[in-house]
Order: sequence, then C-alpha cells, then structure tokens
Amino acid sequence: MNAVMYGGGNIGRGFIGMLFSASGYEVKIVDVVDTVVETLNREHQYPVRILSNEGHKDIEVTNVSAVDGKDPEAVAEAIAHADIMATAVGARILKFIVPNIVAGLRKRWAMGKAPLNIIICENLMDANKVLEEMLKEQLTGEEKAVFDETVGLVEASIGRMVPVQTEEMKDGNPMRVCVESYGYLPVDKAAFKGEIPQITGMVPFEPFDFYIKRKLYIHNMGHATCAYLGDLLGLEYIYQSIDVPDIRIIVQNAMLESAVALSQKYGVELSSIVCHIEDLLYRFTNAALQDTCARVGGDPARKLSAQDRLIGSARLVLESGQVPAYIAVGAAAGLIRLVKETGEGKCPKALLCETADLQESDSLVSLIMEAYDLLTGGGDIAALRRAAEQKRAGSQKRIV
Repeated sequence: MNAVMYGGGNIGRGFIGMLFSASGYEVKIVDVVDTVVETLNREHQYPVRILSNEGHKDIEVTNVSAVDGKDPEAVAEAIAHADIMATAVGARILKFIVPNIVAGLRKRWAMGKAPLNIIICENLMDANKVLEEMLKEQLTGEEKAVFDETVGLVEASIGRMVPVQTEEMKDGNPMRVCVESYGYLPVDKAAFKGEIPQITGMVPFEPFDFYIKRKLYIHNMGHATCAYLGDLLGLEYIYQSIDVPDIRIIVQNAMLESAVALSQKYGVELSSIVCHIEDLLYRFTNAALQDTCARVGGDPARKLSAQDRLIGSARLVLESGQVPAYIAVGAAAGLIRLVKETGEGKCPKALLCETADLQESDSLVSLIMEAYDLLTGGGDIAALRRAAEQKRAGSQKRIV
C-alpha cells in the first residue's frame, strides 16, 4: 500500500506521515527542501520525539522515502499510484501544488486506478471546498465529472500540538520532530469515496462540522486566549500562562461558553465536550513542548476575523442566547496585540470592527471594548476575571 504525504514539515512528518507508516503504508513524502528529500531517500526513516512533563519517548518512523516537489512528473507519478494521500503544506501554499495534483489525477485516470481520497490537513475553514475549486479550475467539464466520482476531499481536524522546532529539540538530528502524545485524527466520514481506509488514530465522524467547530472554537480559541493573556504578563510560554490561576479560570470558562453553544447546536452531549476541555487544559501545561505565546498568538488579524476562533465562537455563543463574557476577554487581549502590530495611532474600536466585520453598535463590540478599556486603563487579569464573572452572573443562562 502506498501513501503520499504532500508536505514534509512538522505536521506532515510529525503526525500524518507517522500515522500512515504505523498503518502499514509505504510513505512517499513530497517536499521542496533538498536536505529533507535527500535525507529521507538516503535513510528511509526519521525520528519523532513524544514530549511530556514526565520525559520523552523516541519513535523511528520507517518505510518512508521522498519525492522532490520541484519535479512535477515524479510527483504526478507518486499520486497516480497512491492508495491514500494527504496534504499539509499550509493554506497559502495549496494553490502552488494544485497543478501537480491535477497532473497526478490525470495520470491516475488514464491508468484506470481506484478512487483516491485526499485528507486535507490545512488550517483553513472549508478546506475541502477551497481545494475543490482550485482543482476544478484546471479540469475540463468531462474531467470534473470523473473527479466527482473518484476523488474524495476529506477534511481533517488537526489536534496534535507541534511547536516550533528548536535546535535543542532536534537534539543533533535536523530531521527530528518533537510533538505531544495526542494522536487522534478526526476526519469527515461522509467525504470518502469508496471504502474508508484503516489508519491508526483516524476517527471518521459525521457530521464533521462539529469537529471543525470544536477544534476552532474550543481548542484554538482557548489556546489563543491563553497566549494573549500571557502576553500581558510578559510570559514567554503557554505552560507559564496557563499556570496563572486567573488566566486558567478565564481560559476554562471561555471554553465552557463555547462548549454549551456547540452542544446546543449539534446535539452533542455536553459532558463529552467538557472532558475534552479538561484534556486540553492539561495538555497546555506541557512544559516540554516549549510552545510560545508568540507562536500561538501570531497573526492576530486572522484570529480576530469574523469566522475565526475568537469572534466566531463569541457569535455562536450569542446565537445560543448566552453572553460570551470570557471569550470577549480573550478577544480584548488579542486586540491589544493587534493594535501593537498595526500601529498605535489606529482607533482600537474601528480596528476591531474592520478586522472582525462588526458594526460599532454590535453588543459583541461593547463586550470586547469594555474588557479592552479595563486592560489599557490599568486593570489586571484578576479584574478582568471578576468583570467577566459579573457579566456571566447577570446573564439569563449560566454555565453549570
């Protein structure tokens, strides 16, 4: 069995390629970095280190080779013979790999090969729709019909935390990837064409939109809130931030606000989501990951956009009839970083409305700006927590 992993970075090698190998596939990793390609083709394995506060565990990922992403013919050949494929190249790079995927599909169709499922492991909303549109732009009408019958574009929710790899983490081997132990890969069950492959750690789920929103509005939102509040205290690492009692309370309650709204919208038991939150809070304390507030809170404009983790989750909570008091705190802290990055001369409220596609009269704007004004006016994290508690106590629906 052959698997193509398009993208040999932290997720490609540190998660998906590892799962493919553990499932018995011969894994071909497509990458454009010469040293990665040369090393994989020479050694046919690479190390992954599982980090925890108790120590680490080293795993050798075997049965791997590489394909030079700068060689379109070689990439197309690999795709043509693949039994499963995944992408983890980054949302901004997707458009550049589309021609190679199209060439591989055409070669595959000419050979009369079975359907191909492509697991999309990109940090991108509606990734399957985005990639489908890109691919079909280069297909003929007849090819589009074949595509619809034979290609499954399968969204995935990447929950494994993989920090920026430092030289210390590489520990003398530039191919080493350090990751946390969490190894589940939720995927869209309904998107597969043909038989669903048996892949270690893969969890097919339907309706998958719940998993996408759970990842974005609980994991990503809580992570960003932790990072931005850590920023305010001058903390470098996520584990330092979540260790501050007031920050932990804010992050936990922000996640719970989303949890109640998600449970109501999708009919999923609240208790199962709460268990997931407890697991995440524990994972945030993993000091061995050395995950920084700077990395997790990076690109605040995207993270404060209309449908992303902070504003999207707050809107969902409002739609459920609740008040996103704690999520607003995270958004306010994110706005402080955004103001610093875009220039102190801009009006914070106008910047928020522009970034989040909100009107100044929106109740969410008022919630966020109250927290923002409290922070910039000399209030501390404890004052933020108390203010959020008061708003929560005054709302009609409470989180129990």
